[in-house]
Formats: sequence, C-alpha cells, structure tokens
Amino acid sequence: MQKEGIRRGQLSRLRQGLLQLRDDLGALLEVVLAHDPVVKGTVYALRRRCGKPTCRCATGALHETWVLSWSEGGRTRLRVIPAGRLEALRQRTRAYQQLRGARARLGAIHREMLTLIDQIERLRRQEP
Repeated sequence: MQKEGIRRGQLSRLRQGLLQLRDDLGALLEVVLAHDPVVKGTVYALRRRCGKPTCRCATGALHETWVLSWSEGGRTRLRVIPAGRLEALRQRTRAYQQLRGARARLGAIHREMLTLIDQIERLRRQEP
C-alpha cells in the first residue's frame, strides 16, 4: 500500500512537470508565430583608424561606423548600416535572436516532455 502512495506521488509530480512544460510551449510559440520581420545577424559599432597621420583617429578618437554582421556560407559578412535604418535593424536582429532562442528552447522542452512521458509510462505500466 505504501508503495502505491509513493507511485501516485511520483506520477503527480511528473504530470505537474508535463503541464508546466505545456504552458511554457504557449509563450514560446507566441515568439515563433509573431509577424514582425527578422534579420539574421548582430548590429554593433565598428571603431577603426583610417591611417592618415594628421587625422583625429591617430590620437585615439577612432572613426565609428555601425555595421550588421552575419554568417553566410561559413564566412562572416559585414554591411554598413545607413543612419536612418539603425534602430529598425537593431529591433529586427533582436527579434531574430529571440526567435532562435525560442526554437532552441522548444527543442529542449520536447525532449524533456518525452522523458517525462517515458517515466509516466513506466510508473503506470502493469504486468500482463
């Protein structure tokens, strides 16, 4: 009888874990199903010297250019961002990173769910 109570407690915890993962799926799917455009890459400021000996960059005030960096075919690509598009690209790259994070978490949740389902099955199974 005590063994049955322990089994019920384990089943209850496993079911609660499975239900929590189900709830987590909903929030992640909202990120995936959003309509906002995404852009692969990272936006950052590139600071460099131009090489002219009399330029301000020779004394430490480096030239700053905002760029979009992304990987394509195993190579890193850079594109200079026009001033008017900087904020829009920042938002779109942030949305892309959130999408990729949600995708990774969805894969992990599915693996966790399968593990819990296997454990529930073992606890529920009876001998024929």
